[in-house]
Amino acid sequence: MKKRELGKSNLEVSALGYGCMGLSAMYGQPLPRPDGIRIIRAAVERGVTFFDTAEAYGPFVNEELVGEALAPFRQQVVIATKFGWDIDQKTGQRTGLLNSRPEHIRLVVEAMLKRLKVETIDLLYQHRVDPDVPIEDVAGTMKELIRHGKVKHYGLSEAAAQTIRRAHAVHPITAIQSEYSLWTRDVEQNGVLATCEELSVGFIPWSPLGAGFLTGKIDSATVFEPTDFRINSPRFATDARAANLALVDLLKRVAELVAATEAVDCANPRHDEVAPT
Repeated sequence: MKKRELGKSNLEVSALGYGCMGLSAMYGQPLPRPDGIRIIRAAVERGVTFFDTAEAYGPFVNEELVGEALAPFRQQVVIATKFGWDIDQKTGQRTGLLNSRPEHIRLVVEAMLKRLKVETIDLLYQHRVDPDVPIEDVAGTMKELIRHGKVKHYGLSEAAAQTIRRAHAVHPITAIQSEYSLWTRDVEQNGVLATCEELSVGFIPWSPLGAGFLTGKIDSATVFEPTDFRINSPRFATDARAANLALVDLLKRVAELVAATEAVDCANPRHDEVAPT
């Protein structure tokens, strides 16, 4: 597996990361815990060193799964997780609102450390920007946590270019995570990719395979489980799938021209693909 450095942070990760969300949430019924552990460890055996989770996945249970699965490999891997939703750390109750108040971030980080079974979090993202908390306050809190050894690297997820600049001015950002694929290309036009390049910040696309659609394993007849998020996604409505298959057909033709092989089966993905650049 090739390795890549995120920006100029000295944080080296595998060229393909493993997003663990689907093991516990979003793609139908969660897998049994032993199966999730087996899959994560199989990824390690294949050279993956970069694993992505979040407190919101479950909530909490995905972090616990990742912590248990990667405990034997702690010195070989990089674990990224995310804060930012208003979730009661004792009950897991969600309000559906955002919460990046500094006191909440500190509380969340302590709980994350326990769930992940680590002494420090390798990469911590703000999952979504909280409009009620100045990004400078969030970045200042991250700077404090890094100084105290609770966190090593600071990241943002789905942040606008100007927000990235404001946060980076307070403390260097290691990575930006945004959706990016052949059917989600906003970051090419909204300044995010350009800002990452200018500031030497790593960029990590999530769902580069379009939640499985771009693999060609899904068509207009595919049936999703009731708890699969795609059942309520406009892109995965029957008519939309039929129309979007033109893109998949084009990808197949390009793949044939370059003799590309099928790398992953994501029709029912149990990972939220990430691919660091």
